[in-house]
Amino acid sequence: MAKYIFRRLLMTVPTIIIITVIIFVVLRIIPGNIVATMFGGTGGGEGMQMVDPAAIEKLMSDLKLDQPLYVQYSHWIKGLLTGDMGNSFFRGQKVSEIIFRQGPVTLQIAIMAIALSWIIGLPVGILSASKQDSFADYASRIFVVLFLAIPSFWLASLIVLATVSIFEWYPPLFYVHIWDNPIGNLSKTIAPAIVLGLGMAAMIARMSRSTILEVLREDYIRTAMAKGLSSRLIMWRHVIKNALLPVITISGIMMGFTLGGSVAVELAFSINGLGLTMLTAIVDKDFNVVQNLVLIYAVAFVFINLLIDLSYAWADPRIHYQ
Repeated sequence: MAKYIFRRLLMTVPTIIIITVIIFVVLRIIPGNIVATMFGGTGGGEGMQMVDPAAIEKLMSDLKLDQPLYVQYSHWIKGLLTGDMGNSFFRGQKVSEIIFRQGPVTLQIAIMAIALSWIIGLPVGILSASKQDSFADYASRIFVVLFLAIPSFWLASLIVLATVSIFEWYPPLFYVHIWDNPIGNLSKTIAPAIVLGLGMAAMIARMSRSTILEVLREDYIRTAMAKGLSSRLIMWRHVIKNALLPVITISGIMMGFTLGGSVAVELAFSINGLGLTMLTAIVDKDFNVVQNLVLIYAVAFVFINLLIDLSYAWADPRIHYQ
């Protein structure tokens, strides 16, 4: 197992290098001028007409935008290797400080949403598959279609409107860590976790229903039934574990996207997480923030995929890694 993990980590090195090159190049070929944007222009240069050229040159030098692209890239990589992600062009803060300050809320909401999706989605999928074509199955399908079709932003806006107008309750304005104020923390994070978790629960319910029905048609399940084993024992001992692999896969993918931050949900609940930070940085052409955030997302996806592969061995004893 240790050798397999080491090989996987070694294989991620060229992947991450390619990702850094793509991120760097794409951000530099986007139309617009970061300096013009800073001076209130549209990005095409209009904002710099009334500005002292010496000030523009100094700003370009401070941001290292007057250097060749390969020099800018090497400076960024050198900073990453030494733990320095640079400063935000607009905020004047270290990118690492922005990530460490706003990352915990996004990570917590993502973990809560994934946990909620399993708590709701897996039982619904099991119930729907075990009671195929019954009232429970049809009700489960309605749940799945409903929450797959409802946009997360609309559901988030509905929850905000209901809590304010009906219950006259307003969530806290600022995020606090759960170890500092558990009630205040949950008051800020539970609603967005529910919004994201319900959509993911619908996907998990749909996937688990399909895979469980497929496993129930296998020969070894028919053999277990012929031996007289109870339906509940067959379901928990033989069916669910073998049906979990696709569910684990889709959960890992959803976890990666949720870590990227749902901008619509963060806007609706006034949460200053990584998704909203990314959107603001893209609009402002804040290269340092964008390229470091995208790199963090890419690295997160790499490690999530590794955890998914390792979890296969837990779900299916026939899988061994060497």
